[in-house]
Amino acid sequence: MITEEQVLERIRRARERRPRIRDERITLAHGAGGKASQSLIESMFVEAFRNPALELLGDGAVLGVDGARLAFTTDSYVVSPLFFPGGDIGDLAVNGTVNDLAVTGARPLYLSAGFILEEGFPTADLHRIVTSMAEAAKAAGVEIVTGDTKVVGRGKADGCYVNTAGVGVVEHTLSVARVRPGDTVMVSGPIAEHGVTVMLARGELDIEADLTSDTAPLHDLIATLLNAVPQTRMLRDATRGGVATVLNEMARTSNTAIVVDESAVPIRPQVNGACELLGIDPLYVACEGRFIAVVPAEDADTALAALQTHPQGRNAAVIATVQADPPGLVLARTAFGGTRVIDTLVGDPLPRIC
Repeated sequence: MITEEQVLERIRRARERRPRIRDERITLAHGAGGKASQSLIESMFVEAFRNPALELLGDGAVLGVDGARLAFTTDSYVVSPLFFPGGDIGDLAVNGTVNDLAVTGARPLYLSAGFILEEGFPTADLHRIVTSMAEAAKAAGVEIVTGDTKVVGRGKADGCYVNTAGVGVVEHTLSVARVRPGDTVMVSGPIAEHGVTVMLARGELDIEADLTSDTAPLHDLIATLLNAVPQTRMLRDATRGGVATVLNEMARTSNTAIVVDESAVPIRPQVNGACELLGIDPLYVACEGRFIAVVPAEDADTALAALQTHPQGRNAAVIATVQADPPGLVLARTAFGGTRVIDTLVGDPLPRIC
């Protein structure tokens, strides 16, 4: 009989193999943030563009320029529908890039905005999106200082796609390389709200729920945490692939184990109910206004208290601990006293949500 330890060792060895892209054509799964995305990025893009900043595979690159440390990031937004409860593609594009800068320890400063518009797209909708971007940029304390516009033929762009890039000044050193066994893992609020909200907004499912996206700029909440606990190890916003994929990337890169207390993960009942009906694990559903933080165990109470003093972090919670073994794996302690492996996302259960 194969023991639990032998099963975990086989999984660990399999996950240490170098990612390879086996598909002959790109699928939606390659943009979902899970295993297919990891294979595409590491076997195609990193191989072609390899350099020390890129190899870290962070939310943004940290670059030394004339004695200053700058963070640089970019992201593209293809959400469908363009407008959903709690937000739209415009504020999503600004908040997402602001958050990618903030979780590197940077103070976001400037953004670019690139638009790919489909012939026939209503100018009223574009004005609504641009206005939303302007309001989001003002709320985040950043300026949109450059951009680009392209128009493609009918049926070629699903209305509007937006790309934003951002630059910020790095004020705190954060890295997955700082994660140590014994550290505490926390999440800044209830998870999975953005992905489920967008999915229900499509109207393809006969499910009604009072949900809004969690899209929001996180720079102020992150500043509150880092001021209280400068020793914070790392931060990561849980977008594509959700909390589960963030934890797996963290375990794999730091060669540690992450042990999650499932009952401690904050999930609103409406979100949990919708996920159960859809057959989706909320740990894999994207957030757009939540982050994962790793802090030394002795600073966990201070960090949690700091987060909970902020309106965006009042439902923050400790969800996991970092352990030495089994390295590279994420395990969940279930409510029934059992243990299950939380693997990296496979496939794309909710496409086009960010």
